[in-house]
This record gives sequence, C-alpha cells and structure tokens, in this order.
Amino acid sequence: MPPLRHVAHATRSLTLATSVALVLSFVSAIAPTPLLAQSIVPTGQPVGGISCDAQEGQRIHIHQHLLILDHGKSVEIPPNVGQPAGKQCIYWLHTHTPDGIIHIEAPKDRSFTLADFFAVWGQPLNRSVAATAHARKGESLRVWVDGKPFMGDPGSIPLLAHADIVIEAGPPFPKPPRFTAWDGL
Repeated sequence: MPPLRHVAHATRSLTLATSVALVLSFVSAIAPTPLLAQSIVPTGQPVGGISCDAQEGQRIHIHQHLLILDHGKSVEIPPNVGQPAGKQCIYWLHTHTPDGIIHIEAPKDRSFTLADFFAVWGQPLNRSVAATAHARKGESLRVWVDGKPFMGDPGSIPLLAHADIVIEAGPPFPKPPRFTAWDGL
C-alpha cells in the first residue's frame, strides 16, 4: 500500500473509531442505567398499569404509612407524589402531604405493592436502596411491616389498609417507631 493511501486509510479508521466512541458516549449519557431508569418521575403516562386520571378513583380507598430512615435521619416522602406538575391528573397511588401517608384511590379492584408506589414516585427501591437511603456496601436495608421484620424484597410488600412500613439504612438502626395516627384515614 502506498504511503498516501495508508495515511488516508488510517485517517478513515480513526474517524470511524472516533465517531463510534462519540455515539457510544452520547447513548450512554441519554440511555438510563437500570437504577436511573427507575428514577424517572412519570408525567401522566400509565405506570405498571396504574393510570393518571382526572379524579381520584372510588372503588378502592385505603391508606398506608411509609417512613424511610437514612442513618437515623428521616427521608422526606414529598407532598403531591403521583400528581404531575402541569397535568390535570392524579395517579391511583399518591400523597397529599409530606407525612408519609400513601393514598390509594383506584377505580378498580387490584392489589398494589410498595414497588408500585416507588415507580409512581420515580425513586429506586431494592434490597439496598430506598429513594435516597443507601445501605452500606454488602449490606441490606432493614425493613419493618406493622412492627415486624420483613426479610423479602421491599418492593413486594403489599399495600394493605393501614400498613405501617419502616425502611432503615444504617447504622444506627433505631427501634422502628409505630405509626398510630389513623384517625380519619
């Protein structure tokens, strides 16, 4: 191969390699990783078969309480989870206030899990992460349901009427407080 052709071939190869690297870096920047994919806040589209409707459903109307403790400090469950900004809709799972009360107001009978709420919230949930709370490397979150230890995947926790759910990333691991303010809920 004459030297000029060799230089042109090397330049094309370098240009192709640079183009591929640029495309891959662009795709990796916009394509969410599995953990980030779970952190996308829904904007009105259905989430796991849960719609964002013009009004709250009337078939099921129950409440749960969620408390997340990150190394002893409470993680805020914000108001208006499940109520997308600028949209005139509300998801069947939502909050109104920053007190950890989850409202389920659905138009049809079906069961819901904690994973459903976290999906509507747009936050990650697994055995080592709950929203912004992270267990230490190699450890798991401590989870309590109605004052009893829960050893399974926290996403599988059924959202039953008056379920009291505490998730702890620690240390410390304080005794989980019991939620008892169910009056009117």
